[in-house]
Amino acid sequence: MEPIQDTDDLSAYLAADEVIDHEHPVVRETAARLAVGVADSYEYARAAFEFVRDTIPHSADAGDPRVTWRASDVLRLRTGICHAKAHALAALLRAEDIPTALCYQRLTHDDGGHVLHGLVAVRFHGAWHRQDPRGNKPGVDARFSLDGERLAWIPDPAAGELDHPVLYAAPHPAVLQALTAAPDRPYLWKTLPGTL
Repeated sequence: MEPIQDTDDLSAYLAADEVIDHEHPVVRETAARLAVGVADSYEYARAAFEFVRDTIPHSADAGDPRVTWRASDVLRLRTGICHAKAHALAALLRAEDIPTALCYQRLTHDDGGHVLHGLVAVRFHGAWHRQDPRGNKPGVDARFSLDGERLAWIPDPAAGELDHPVLYAAPHPAVLQALTAAPDRPYLWKTLPGTL
């Protein structure tokens, strides 16, 4: 799959907004802590990825009913689904001037339909590299990699699953609407979009 930027303006993938609020003190403090002792932006990106993947539990895995969507809230409350964790990772990377996009996969949902899964893509050496900070569990082993993808899931076209090729500078409106409207995660599970 060839990724497609939703804008030619690379600075859009460094921007802060209400969701990827990398100017927030919680994001800045976390980024500063992660940057201590790393040699370069690649090592920082790996450290930020592993921090989000490993120290912020996926709310479904943890049974946490809270819904987070703003990066600073994900970092402060230490919970979120894949989309929220992608927002947090994007904020940490953009805080250190690493262009980061949001991207999506269409996967089979628990109820047999489909649901969008959130990822990020980081730009290194003139190319985009998708990363999945969802959090590992039995059967899921996502890793930070610039040498071939190590995502949580590989879509199965026979099941109607697919990789969306567009790299978004901001969260897709359908995803953001579902996150902000949900009073809790069980409600969100029923309302997450299955397509863009």
